[in-house]
Amino acid sequence: MAIRNIRLFGDPILRTAADPVADFDKQLRSLVKDLTQTLDDAQGAGLAAPQIGVGLRVFAYAVGSERGYLVNPVLEFPDEEEQDGEEGCLSFPGIYYDVKRRLNTVARGFTDRGDPIQVVGTEVLARCLQHETDHLDGVLFLDRLTPETRKQAMREIRQAEWFDGGVPVLKQDPHPLFGGAR
Repeated sequence: MAIRNIRLFGDPILRTAADPVADFDKQLRSLVKDLTQTLDDAQGAGLAAPQIGVGLRVFAYAVGSERGYLVNPVLEFPDEEEQDGEEGCLSFPGIYYDVKRRLNTVARGFTDRGDPIQVVGTEVLARCLQHETDHLDGVLFLDRLTPETRKQAMREIRQAEWFDGGVPVLKQDPHPLFGGAR
């Protein structure tokens, strides 16, 4: 297990749809452990594989007592109820905006050994499941903002310490990337 670099806004992998996982092998289990450890270190609610430079459909989550991961997730929405709430992203340190999401979500996917799994989320967990699945599709939470709010967010991003003259800066750590990184 290793804490991995978190890719920041501007890195092209964040705008690229991730590939479905085909091999449920030791390398995938290592990726899941890295995602979980990196998420714990960053103290976030969720972290998708593209955020650590791996273009595969996998994410980890930690919302309250609900912790886990999903491989090849697919979302379903049992109703039309929506919620507005503050949302941030580890790839946008310190940037938070209200985002409209579905209130209830059912995520179906697989474990790192290929066994089917289902996660039912409401409120914050539903928001997290939607946010992380968006990452796997190359969609960022900025894309869910109104045009006016997106302009405001972009002004804030350009002024952020981590955004260096239009070139995104990686969060550095002492562990080299390995296995499956793009």
